[in-house]
Amino acid sequence: MEKRVQIDAIEPASYKGMFVLEDYLQKSQLSGTHKELIKIRASQINGCPFCIDMHTKDAMRNGESQQRIFLLNAWKELDLFTEEEKIILQVTEEVTMIHEKGLTSQTYKKAIEKFGEIYFSQIIMAIVTINSWNRIAISTHKPIED
Repeated sequence: MEKRVQIDAIEPASYKGMFVLEDYLQKSQLSGTHKELIKIRASQINGCPFCIDMHTKDAMRNGESQQRIFLLNAWKELDLFTEEEKIILQVTEEVTMIHEKGLTSQTYKKAIEKFGEIYFSQIIMAIVTINSWNRIAISTHKPIED
């Protein structure tokens, strides 16, 4: 992979807005499990090696099982994930792949019913944030850290 500019090193002030979003998410009601599932799944869809590496490690440090992480891309076929998690993963996929059909009315209604407006809003912001990080890392070939 060709070496590219690392924005965080060259233009660190540009990350300030992203860190404001991260601070908001840290203070949100979102559970750690929900946040990491969103981050890993969106990063898988986008093909972001840096973010997949970072967030799978974070999830395992926070008690997530390797089996659930390894099987996350097959979540629809498994009973390893709760109903709540499956709704979150569906929202994550539909928002991440917004160019296909967007967030469907069916998924939106399920999510609002299950989580309410505030938690749902936090889910959306977590998805938007990781998709932004994915775009930065993929565009700059952010190297994976040991």
